[in-house]
Amino acid sequence: MKNVVVLVSGNGSNLQAIIDRCHGKDGINIAAVMANKESAYGLTRAKEAGIDAVVVPSKGITDRSEYDDKLMTAIDGYQPDLIVLAGFMRILTPAFVQHYHGKMINIHPSLLPKYTGLNTHQRAIDAGDKEHGTSVHFVTEELDGGPVILQAQVPIFDGDDADAVVERVQEQEHNIYPLVVEWFCQDRLSMTEGKALLDKQILGESGYAAE
Repeated sequence: MKNVVVLVSGNGSNLQAIIDRCHGKDGINIAAVMANKESAYGLTRAKEAGIDAVVVPSKGITDRSEYDDKLMTAIDGYQPDLIVLAGFMRILTPAFVQHYHGKMINIHPSLLPKYTGLNTHQRAIDAGDKEHGTSVHFVTEELDGGPVILQAQVPIFDGDDADAVVERVQEQEHNIYPLVVEWFCQDRLSMTEGKALLDKQILGESGYAAE
């Protein structure tokens, strides 16, 4: 059995996709969902699935290291094999990232390495891009800079606004994020020397690409 802890800050739609596809199947146990704010709807999703919902409040804590220490203590109580960031809106300290080296993944709404940071959909539209997408990657100390595991592309059509692109991207996120969780929990996926490996094969800059 592989224990997974998911971190959220908001709605948790990717969390729901992972619960639906992975929880209690093929030896995958989502042991806890944790949020930095009580209002995160992801906590309700966890409770409805019978998963521990834990709040580690960040309000009023200005020292990032102090908060991350509290969060690590809460996470480690579940002895996790994998940490999944699903819309967790905090920049993590290097000590936190190192503590879960090779065991933490994130999903970012762009075709990395393009458009790290925020407002990725509007930035892609403003740049005149004809395609956009989403990337699942290992978390390293570089923001949105860890090795990419899997990407999905979506088109940008003339006249699209950011909301239209968001909807298209999220549909793909809900497909690929649970798949990557499965790969990791099946011991097919790992990170070695800054590279993502699937079935012991080093993945390229854009991650896994089917033939």
